[in-house]
Amino acid sequence: MLLHESFEASARRLPDKTALVAGSQRLSYRALHARVLHLVRRLRAAGVGRGDRVVLLLEPDAHYAVALHAVLRAGAVVVPLMPTTKSDKLRFVLQETEAVALLADSRLRTAWAPLRSACTSLRCVVQTDELAGDGEALAGCADIEPCAAIDQDLAALIYTSGSTGRPKGVMLTHHNMVSAWRSVQSYLQLREDDVIGLALPPVFSYGLYHLLMGLGIGATVVLEAQAAFPVKVAQMLERERVTVMPGVPTLFAALLGLSQLAQFDHRSLRLLSNAAAALPVSHIERIRCAWPQARLFSMYGMTECKRISYLPPEELERRPGSVGRGMPNQEHWLVDEQQRRLAHGSVGELVVRGSHVMRGYWRRPQETAERLRAGPNEGEAVLHTGDLFRSDAEGYLYFIARMDDIIKTRGEKVAPREIEDVIHEIEGVTGCAVVGVADEVLGQAIHAYVTLDSESLLSERDIVRHCQAKLESHMVPRQVRKVDELPKTESGKVRHAALRGESDGSSTATGRSS
Repeated sequence: MLLHESFEASARRLPDKTALVAGSQRLSYRALHARVLHLVRRLRAAGVGRGDRVVLLLEPDAHYAVALHAVLRAGAVVVPLMPTTKSDKLRFVLQETEAVALLADSRLRTAWAPLRSACTSLRCVVQTDELAGDGEALAGCADIEPCAAIDQDLAALIYTSGSTGRPKGVMLTHHNMVSAWRSVQSYLQLREDDVIGLALPPVFSYGLYHLLMGLGIGATVVLEAQAAFPVKVAQMLERERVTVMPGVPTLFAALLGLSQLAQFDHRSLRLLSNAAAALPVSHIERIRCAWPQARLFSMYGMTECKRISYLPPEELERRPGSVGRGMPNQEHWLVDEQQRRLAHGSVGELVVRGSHVMRGYWRRPQETAERLRAGPNEGEAVLHTGDLFRSDAEGYLYFIARMDDIIKTRGEKVAPREIEDVIHEIEGVTGCAVVGVADEVLGQAIHAYVTLDSESLLSERDIVRHCQAKLESHMVPRQVRKVDELPKTESGKVRHAALRGESDGSSTATGRSS
């Protein structure tokens, strides 16, 4: 099965049912499918075909859902990016993937228009104002022959940050993604009559899979673009009578922080899930009190294989800090530094084996070799996650830390190196180290420590402003501190662990963004 075929089956089976709600738009399966076919024709006319990479620079609205399924139907590879992606990263991704098409929000023209001449592989740019149209009016158009793709073809390149600081494209085939979908569905048990409230960006795998799965089973998906305002999310849950809501710690914390939360009617909620970062135990109790009728799944995964484990709701009472024992159609184990398999009750790196494991990183053989290594069966590779876990006597997993210095903040992974490189661009900066510090709301807050030359008049606020201009909002340091020197090892490497233990000082600047 190919990734988009389930949506097409839903459109044939439930043409008049509401498929998507996005702002004031409500699209039936018939109308959504018609828009998809309309865009497929446009892409094919531009020469986009099997295996071509197509970058999506779109807001989380109806255009995004149309573009996602149209690219897949055309046999091409989806490369989703946040609409807030800065021009340097956008240029990098367009050039590295040799993208042949860019589907972009018209309102973001200042970000992508100057790059067209620098990206020689681009054959076409389709703007959202060109995609606008009456889906019902388009519904009379004839269907199109599907592309001759197979499930070993790439479906998506999802960019994530690694320890090197350079964004890496995770190569996922149709088989990878359908396998992950089936395993997740086997325990979540999403239903055709569900209304999925999606306040997460569909760019990253957590939100992306819920959009695909929801439309694939014939449910209704509600895209909430104003997730930064928790009252808007609470209103959406009530207005649309949402039954399923995937979340991350920051979203749940924001909702729980609403003084009027109890005034909303959320009795329709039957299922909540959490991933991206672990929920604080105190938040788990508050979630269960706020929505007592809903089952809560605590989950763990990574872009390289989508999902790894989940904790059944009935185990929350006994093991609130656990992320479970793995999911169906998967094998996993812990290894020590010598790569020896460990028994239950040990601490080690998590290794995962399964059909959901990525093909590798796009054109990054060295980074791929670090993550995909020889498995127990001849000719097979398994995923070394780089994450440190402990397991209890029954095999339940408990996340400890990243084995590298990746920071998880606001449900996103951030490489310190990306931020350090941007800060080092500032004249007068002589040294910089970025670390993640535990934060109940954010998961981890980003702190930057900076050394300056003796003549520099830079303030902490100057550094924050530079970061706000160059980085996506979730990557801007929450605090910046000027220091005389950075702690280092004997070999000259910065000791990030020592900085994590530092308490807040008086000479700091805050880089919060709404």
